[in-house]
Amino acid sequence: MPVTEKTYHQVALEDPQGHWELHCGALRQKPDMTVEHNYIVTRLFARLVQQLDQHEFDIRANMGRVRRSPESYYIPDVFVVPMSFVRPHRGRSDVLEVYEAPLPLVVEVWSPSTGDYDVDAKLPEYQRRGDLEIWRIQPYERTLTAWRRQNDGSYTETIHTAGAVEPAALPGVRIDLDTLFD
Repeated sequence: MPVTEKTYHQVALEDPQGHWELHCGALRQKPDMTVEHNYIVTRLFARLVQQLDQHEFDIRANMGRVRRSPESYYIPDVFVVPMSFVRPHRGRSDVLEVYEAPLPLVVEVWSPSTGDYDVDAKLPEYQRRGDLEIWRIQPYERTLTAWRRQNDGSYTETIHTAGAVEPAALPGVRIDLDTLFD
């Protein structure tokens, strides 16, 4: 029997350290990650914080959720959220931090414990949500695969192995892969 949206919110609020996701109505706990995974998440987060206007955007790393439907909630490794989406949540202790509207950047970093799940389950859901740019970083292969939403709703895919990557929806932001992977 699928978990209801109400039950999911209750579980997630009562066990915030559990990092609960909901995929096709089934609860799924986000597992612990490798040092390499966490290293890339931390470095990417820091670079985004340095480059984004804090009055315009906020950055989440393994916190907050994106909602695709009542049966699908995910915790991306990193995502950028406009402050206009954050403000309604501020000062509320009774509301789970969830974003339904498409985001400018959503990132998953590959880990042995979540690699297939991220590609097979989460990335297609981010595309169905309409997120503007989706990244999958593979730290062991030192690659970044970017899917960018086009005007017709489709996505183009580009694989980066070196140099700077500039998210289309975040003008002025540059992530240098050579230093990210160092």
